[in-house]
Amino acid sequence: MPPLFDWEFAADPYPAYAWLREHAPVRKTELPSGVEAWLVTRYADARQALADPRLSKNPHHHSEQGAHGKGKVGIPGERGANLMTHLLNIDPPDHTRLRRLVSKAFTPRRVAAFEPRVRELADSLIDGFAARGEADLIHEFAFPLPIYAICDMLGVPREDQEDFRAWAGMMIHQPGSPRGGVGRAVKRMRRYLAELIHRKRAELAAGGEADDLISGLIRASDHGEHLTEHLTENEVAAMAFILLFAGFETTVNLIGNGTYALLRHPAQRVVLQRAVAEGDTALLEAAVEELLRYDGPVELATWRFATRPLTIGGQAVAEGDPVLVVLAAADRDPEKFEAPDTLDLTRRDNQHLGYGHGIHYCLGAPLARLEGRTALTVLLGRLPDLRLAADPAELRWRGGLIMRGLRTLPVEFTPGKG
Repeated sequence: MPPLFDWEFAADPYPAYAWLREHAPVRKTELPSGVEAWLVTRYADARQALADPRLSKNPHHHSEQGAHGKGKVGIPGERGANLMTHLLNIDPPDHTRLRRLVSKAFTPRRVAAFEPRVRELADSLIDGFAARGEADLIHEFAFPLPIYAICDMLGVPREDQEDFRAWAGMMIHQPGSPRGGVGRAVKRMRRYLAELIHRKRAELAAGGEADDLISGLIRASDHGEHLTEHLTENEVAAMAFILLFAGFETTVNLIGNGTYALLRHPAQRVVLQRAVAEGDTALLEAAVEELLRYDGPVELATWRFATRPLTIGGQAVAEGDPVLVVLAAADRDPEKFEAPDTLDLTRRDNQHLGYGHGIHYCLGAPLARLEGRTALTVLLGRLPDLRLAADPAELRWRGGLIMRGLRTLPVEFTPGKG
């Protein structure tokens, strides 16, 4: 069996995942943290597991409570900051209640209306480096764009957004971030969100009509038809936290991984640039779906725990065992996708699992898609001769189990106004 979770694997995990799909599609593996979990790699098994109610999202079902207490499962720092009560960690009926409330504030209208702001942000970021003829697209474009966008959507004042950028950088170990800063960053974010929620609730009580997402969450909660629909302040903070965490890192990686794939496949990049020039919305949307399938931002779905003995792909899984669905492996399963290792931006009927499946399907997927599509449109439109400025073998991928993304992406282009 090929080695898993070392640096060489991180650079290109797909050959190892192909071996697992063929020889051990549901395999118990010791993770770098020391926790043992089942890896599910075939598309059909993955889709079944993602929707199986016997697999709980609640970490309290983990058979190794000590491992959970040490923060070895879940999002780093969330437990210490009392931010566990969010959509990624709970099951029905609480999940149903919270998702319904969040959906009221996270409407398609709100997402669609946000496109001009995302375009403005993309243009502004490119303005900052276009004259140099070189940039690190992760640090200077893919990372700040979704941070500022989700802060705007949540209602974080502009003067506070640089703090969020610094905290987010610590959470994903951006270059220059201090070691051990994840827990501190999450706690600072938690304190800030609690203060912001308190302030916005007071403004709404005084007759304010703010249309940001946190105000929408508060409004949906405080004016629920039943007491059970109300959100506690801690639940609002936890929901804002997970929308920020899940809403920025997935988009960082979508833009970074997607741009890198295009730079490695010049013929496909020409296809997309033509679509940008012609305003071919359908092809642009299909391209984003293929980039999500080919090298998506989420490598493994978030943790699940068996609430009773069950069978996945013919393999017996004991009660309490952790299960990790490997989205990156499922989305290259030849039983589901023709020529799965080929990047084809014109691929149709692309039913990938990049944003999950079932009741835990990513609520922020429409916003991430809009941000990815808009960012690539602006980037390729303004910097048409963009090219990689490093040997691909020299690029490094961020450590971590769930997300997949580059640490840096050095590029060159003709200097100018872009």
